[in-house]
Amino acid sequence: MKTILKRTGKEIIIEHGRPTVILGERINPTGKSKLAVALAADDLEIVRQEALAQVDAGADILDINVGMADVDEVTLLPKIVKLVMETVDVPISIDTGNTDALKAALATHKALNPNGKALVNSVNGEEANLTNVLPLVAEYGAAVIGLCMDDDGIPGTPEGRLEVAKKILKRAEEHGIPQDDILIDCLAMTVGADAKAGWITLKAIQMVKETLGVNMILGVSNISFGLPEREVINIAYLVLAITNGLNCLIVDAAKVAPYILATDLLLSRDDYAIRYLKAYRRRKRH
Repeated sequence: MKTILKRTGKEIIIEHGRPTVILGERINPTGKSKLAVALAADDLEIVRQEALAQVDAGADILDINVGMADVDEVTLLPKIVKLVMETVDVPISIDTGNTDALKAALATHKALNPNGKALVNSVNGEEANLTNVLPLVAEYGAAVIGLCMDDDGIPGTPEGRLEVAKKILKRAEEHGIPQDDILIDCLAMTVGADAKAGWITLKAIQMVKETLGVNMILGVSNISFGLPEREVINIAYLVLAITNGLNCLIVDAAKVAPYILATDLLLSRDDYAIRYLKAYRRRKRH
């Protein structure tokens, strides 16, 4: 199964057996006071610099999220999408829980890149969410991240998360969205609260991949929430996730890209270490 995200003249392919795709998470005001202040003041230079830095660090896709209090997402999100698309040439992930903002951002993406394909972050198994988001994904020909949670919350077992993934795929099919255009996120939860949380997500990744064959994505940082030396835990977990079937990661590229590239190299996904060496030389230049 092959998920293809497109910009004019450039495409990113997410497929089992291919190199791991890095989705840069930094354009998001959550926990980033400097960015939050700049967005509130409509000072967008920091966004432009962040986009350039993430791509330079190895991000293949950029996630764009402007959700915070007292911000008009319907106006700001498409403005940021336009800015990022004019700054870098990588595909865009549009990250919002506001369907009006999502529609406006997708329309902007379509206008700037008529033959492109954006990624929507995200839909989940809640009935209202499925009803509101999937028609927009279908209308604009986007790909979408499916979160393994529903009206009852996040299932506590791998089997429960597999069932939510099945539900999302079934409902997407009813809207004409092919399985190739769906990335399933089995949701990492903090091991500080539940020692089994990491294992449950890894097992769910295995089960969804083996049962449904779809491509898998994950935001890693939640796994270490509340614990010291979080980056150590995050890096260990991303390696485990890749070896268990994950093929796209939502991360801070500057912090973890070298470890992802090293993991791909060791899994025979980087012939002659070309990608690893290219990234090494780029870092040395800085």
